[in-house]
Amino acid sequence: MYEISFFDLIYITIPLFVVFYIYQKWSHDSRTIPYALARMFLQLILIGYVLTYIFETKDFFYIVLILTFMLIVAGVIAMRPVAHKDRGLYLISFISIFIGGVITLAFVIGGVLNLPLWYEPRFLIPLAGMIFANSMNSVSIAAERFSMEYKREDNYMTARNIAYKASLIPNINMLFAVGLVSIPGMMTGQILSGVSPIIAVKYQIMVMCMILASGGLSTAVYLKLLQRRHNG
Repeated sequence: MYEISFFDLIYITIPLFVVFYIYQKWSHDSRTIPYALARMFLQLILIGYVLTYIFETKDFFYIVLILTFMLIVAGVIAMRPVAHKDRGLYLISFISIFIGGVITLAFVIGGVLNLPLWYEPRFLIPLAGMIFANSMNSVSIAAERFSMEYKREDNYMTARNIAYKASLIPNINMLFAVGLVSIPGMMTGQILSGVSPIIAVKYQIMVMCMILASGGLSTAVYLKLLQRRHNG
């Protein structure tokens, strides 16, 4: 794979500055993007060193610790767009991402890949990250849409149906566009690293299916757990 230096990354900041300029002009918010970029940079550097250590040790305790931390953070971030949230809503978010994410991850690790060591960190952690992040985004869209629709309609079933459909729009759009509009990141990375395009395609099919499954399951659980709060 062609190695990228940190200096090379300066070039991608040029279009970012354009986006930042437009964003702060139109939204009057000059802090969110720089803060998000700074967090992204520091978090990725940190996880790079952490994963290097985990991959070498293959310590089950640390793997579980990392996955738990990822789930907690995903559960918290998923509720970011919701105006009125409490501990109960955060708990529902965590449970939803946990159930949908872990079920999907189990089928990928134990079924599709059938790894000899099921907690092989080189596979488990990156795949879990993709699944949990996708579940987080789907739940986040559903949570925001549900709160708006319920406020307008005051009807759980109507708000649930609209929110669930909206939460899966990005994932379904990706299914339509993949291979025609975009070559997804995982497939691109594998091809750049010298893997056969056919092998990369098989992995990408697995990824696309697990993304739709995890998002759909987590969102369904989230909306179902909300039913008692709004009908009880």
